[in-house]
Amino acid sequence: FLVLVFYLVIIYSDYTGYPFPTAPPVDPFAKIRVDDCGKTKGCFRYGKPGCNAETCDYFLSYRRIGADVEFELSADTDGWVAVGFSSDKKMGGDDVMACVHDDNGRVRIQHFYNVGQWAKEIQRNPARDEEGVFENNRVTCRFKRPVYVPREETIVDLHLSWYYLFAWGPAIQGSITRHDIDSPPVSERVVSIYRYEDIFMPSAAYQTFSSPFCLLLIVALTFYLLMGTP
Repeated sequence: FLVLVFYLVIIYSDYTGYPFPTAPPVDPFAKIRVDDCGKTKGCFRYGKPGCNAETCDYFLSYRRIGADVEFELSADTDGWVAVGFSSDKKMGGDDVMACVHDDNGRVRIQHFYNVGQWAKEIQRNPARDEEGVFENNRVTCRFKRPVYVPREETIVDLHLSWYYLFAWGPAIQGSITRHDIDSPPVSERVVSIYRYEDIFMPSAAYQTFSSPFCLLLIVALTFYLLMGTP
């Protein structure tokens, strides 16, 4: 009898076109808002002047939400994007959170610890409320992690101030490889999660003409050309 009822339901649904229930759609990844930078969250932008979370070579934001800090990362890469928390401006002995694009198209949040120049994955991952997306050849993600954690070498307390190390690069079968540039950008000073700033760092392509020496050289050459030679 049950088989007959199931068969009749199938025929009826095909005949009437009434669809069977389907799984609810997954919420799309909410775009990163940059108009909040320096107001309700802190931001770092690396790339072309005026770039945003979708056009910067690298973008990071942070904001406090209760006992957590929410981070948003995005970079022009098909592999991974990461932020490291360091007591100095050098790689080594750093707590690192990375968003990794795997071969299945997913973006996973992973925890690493820099041992010298090598990143070792740590199974204890403080991230929660994770979400990520790979679109337009960019890896973008959002996650939270606690401000306070039990004392441990591989996980820092975010209520303290740290230098932020910014890096991104390719991945092979979901495993991170060397970062894209030889000298990834670093925050000029230690970062406090209790202070929201909007900091722009020009990429190498835009640093040449922004240095005081180059500006002085351009002014001198312009003056020379306008005055002419005797």
